[in-house]
Amino acid sequence: MVQLHENLNVLDDFDANAYIVSGDSPEEQLVVYDALKERYGVSLPFISDPELELIDKFNMKNEDAAYRGYGMLDADGEVVFNKVDDNWGDQLSATIEEINKEYKQLTNN
Repeated sequence: MVQLHENLNVLDDFDANAYIVSGDSPEEQLVVYDALKERYGVSLPFISDPELELIDKFNMKNEDAAYRGYGMLDADGEVVFNKVDDNWGDQLSATIEEINKEYKQLTNN
């Protein structure tokens, strides 16, 4: 439990907003949000994308569903990077490292 909380706190160091985007309804997302918060003491806000428009922008649309993974938009709303990765949550430390690397490249830090 502590590992997820500590890893998500790393995102606080970024001058960026972090969200979970899914095609689920807001009601379905609230159930997952509450479960994550109860189990780990923290969660991220969800964005409901039932038409998969943002998911498609990230090139993560898989017919009528979304691939699991992560990515980043710049300040202009352009996709900086994306990665399809079913195991991103199981390997959260590696995921955070990659996000950090991409963020540093974006901000030239």
